[in-house]
Amino acid sequence: MGTEVGDPATRVAVGTVPLPSFPRTPDTFPAAPFKYEAATRLTRFEDVLDEARYTPVDDGWFIAHSDVVKSTSAIARGEYRAVNFAGAATIAAVRNALGKDVPFIFGGDGASLLVGPEDGGAAAAALAATVTWACEDLGLELRAALIPVSAVRAAGLDLRVVRYAGAGKVDYAMFAGGGLAWADAMTKRGCYAVAAAPPGARPDLAGLTCRFEAVPTPGRIVLSIIALPRQDADPEEVRSALMGILAIVDSCPAMGGSLPRDFTIRPGWSGMHAEAGAAGPLAGSLWLRKLRVLAKRTLAVAAHWTAVVSERRAEPAYGAELVANADFRKYDDGLRLTVACPDPVAEAIEHSLASARDRGLIHYGVHRQDAALVTCISATAARPDHAHFVDGADGGYAQAALRLREAAGTVRSRAQPLAPPDHAAAVDPLGARPQGRSVRPS
Repeated sequence: MGTEVGDPATRVAVGTVPLPSFPRTPDTFPAAPFKYEAATRLTRFEDVLDEARYTPVDDGWFIAHSDVVKSTSAIARGEYRAVNFAGAATIAAVRNALGKDVPFIFGGDGASLLVGPEDGGAAAAALAATVTWACEDLGLELRAALIPVSAVRAAGLDLRVVRYAGAGKVDYAMFAGGGLAWADAMTKRGCYAVAAAPPGARPDLAGLTCRFEAVPTPGRIVLSIIALPRQDADPEEVRSALMGILAIVDSCPAMGGSLPRDFTIRPGWSGMHAEAGAAGPLAGSLWLRKLRVLAKRTLAVAAHWTAVVSERRAEPAYGAELVANADFRKYDDGLRLTVACPDPVAEAIEHSLASARDRGLIHYGVHRQDAALVTCISATAARPDHAHFVDGADGGYAQAALRLREAAGTVRSRAQPLAPPDHAAAVDPLGARPQGRSVRPS
């Protein structure tokens, strides 16, 4: 049987024990009115700070969440690429298992996705396989959970989403209401945990790559920033403060984007270990798998340039598309940025953050480094909808989160309540619906 994690009443048993059959009847799960494709689509990033634009997620949905245990220790050992790869793998595994796009957000050492009522079983199986793969192939302990949105509302919080479309061809989900921060806290406590799949299980990670070198930013500092609202702060004052920070960032070239257009694809042999591990041994041999990955890499590079030259010569170059599609800024119950800027601008950003903190509006964490790291999900270089997850190359968001916790102490953000709902010990996310208060979005 797969390893079981967390309170027995709140974990999801996945392994040799069959997954509970997932009801699809209208009597069990009423048709969810929420449709992500119908959510508001914004093209200016500053508009994501307006939470009135967000669409409530229906109670029947789930949050699929992952978190690398002791990620800061792994980063200190130089395993920052593996930590990022594990976080991005959650997104690839669930998307591939469901065979469709779903709302997601990359957190550096983990990720969150929204899963519809009919997809809970498949998502749980994908999470379980990813937990096993991360342990056996990356040497990392990955926590995973499948959390009902109804439990978020029973805890007195909300989950709302909006689509942000920048200059690229990919829409990224932004989240508000405190639900994702609460889900992260529950995952860390072992609630709603998905147990590991049996040894040797592997998720489908097709399209997940890490073929880029860390991207240096000569003359600029890469800042990883997390700024969360204080629980007792006025929302309009918080929004004004965050707008001020974005205005400083926007004064930088390319609005602080940390990826230059002219960076190059990594050599064909670089990063093969992680990709080979994602696929598993070939005929019992990891070396055979690495040779296969090398051959595919060589063909992919050739195909990439052929596609760019012959099929898409009227469109922007792949590098420009990659930069446009990169998720270097996001909103997830707070502002999260990985931006490159000259030292004076970095000082101005940190001064503005400190001022907002001193006024009782936010608490924050910042980490400085000299390069950015990119992990990608790309079906083929010939398509323009390749997604690229950006983090700092020296710990990034994980280090910023550590500094936030150290600075915040006992001060809590309004997006980080720690108490589970009263009925949490009696909830099976894939079985009976939670008993107790369930607030429908208005």
